[in-house]
Amino acid sequence: MAITDKEKGVWGLDQVYNKINQGSIWSYTSSGALWSLGQNDNGQLGHNNRTQYSSPTQIPGSSAWAVNDGNSGAGRKGTGAGDSVLAIKSDGSIWSWGHNNYGQLGQNNRTQYSSSVQVGSDTTWKNTNLYGVNATAFGAIKTDGTLWTWGRNDTGQLGQNNGMFAARSSPVQVGSGTDWSQVLIGNEPCAAIKTDGTLYVWGRNHQGQLGLNDRANRSAPIQLGSESTWAQLAGGYRQTAAVKTDGTFWIWGSNNRGALGLNQSPSNHPSYANCASSPTQVPGTTWRSVKSGNGFITATKTDGTLWGWGQNTGGNLGQNNEEHYSSPIQIPGTNWDLHDANGDEQRIIKTDGTLWALGANGKGQLGQNNETYYSSPVQVPGTWEGIFNGQYNAFGWKS
Repeated sequence: MAITDKEKGVWGLDQVYNKINQGSIWSYTSSGALWSLGQNDNGQLGHNNRTQYSSPTQIPGSSAWAVNDGNSGAGRKGTGAGDSVLAIKSDGSIWSWGHNNYGQLGQNNRTQYSSSVQVGSDTTWKNTNLYGVNATAFGAIKTDGTLWTWGRNDTGQLGQNNGMFAARSSPVQVGSGTDWSQVLIGNEPCAAIKTDGTLYVWGRNHQGQLGLNDRANRSAPIQLGSESTWAQLAGGYRQTAAVKTDGTFWIWGSNNRGALGLNQSPSNHPSYANCASSPTQVPGTTWRSVKSGNGFITATKTDGTLWGWGQNTGGNLGQNNEEHYSSPIQIPGTNWDLHDANGDEQRIIKTDGTLWALGANGKGQLGQNNETYYSSPVQVPGTWEGIFNGQYNAFGWKS
């Protein structure tokens, strides 16, 4: 912790935070401090206001947020999409803030919150993850391996096997399993991997995004195939993607704007054209991690290169243009490590801790202190150890 002021004495943390919130010259940073920027019309940046920020600003309060320890869903300690945010603290408690129209903040109500509020009283939460442009449901796994969901349920995305439209405003357990490893919950397809490497899917399936070779929605988890080599998940607005333990990359669902990466003629409308309703391999065997935005995919390889394909509105694929690509194309740079994507933008941390951003920037979410779009990576000041994206906003931990 660093406090910069000539005043001397013993100060409590609440007094320090009050100084910061009053705009004093004091500064406070520490490991686990969470920073945010971008759109804030529903208080989703956690600053107890609705002010938009175009450069990273530390969220007031405890600095005990558990830092993401990798790109795997098994190590994700925070997540955001649309106008809602969920994050875990180092003591295992889980907190939420922002929009709450379907009860997705887990507070047993539909009240909006512009600063963090604890979800229940449990301190056994292990990780969380979700995706989707305007996702209104959350999922999280506890240390005992149980899986819990809450929020919107119009396509069965809570996995409760109770039909549609039964939204929940507090966590409910999915089945009775105690061996869940990572989870993705959103408005469209939902998926989770168990500790034995098997993959389960449920939710919306109108474009084959559950990979079950049909287009029927599911309101409870169903195993995808019989393989037990699934390692890491990502999901998009109408696609699901995953990397296997052998480094192969698989994707299924809509091919809007070439999002399947299969070098097919992309559909320019989210129709059924060129959909894949079962897992289809993207060329290559050295894929490491995959993320998804609004109709586009980005993925890192084991050599530290970063690749993207699909929709390129705003230049989010880093090619210095806005052309759509139906097969993987390399994004300039090397030593890419952690990355995340949502909406029409993405952010990546290099192995040296530098943070880079590109794509849409209409709410200042790229951290450049402006609202200029960038079609190639630009550096965000500071050194960083973890990130996660919402739509039109972003969150991260500084080193």
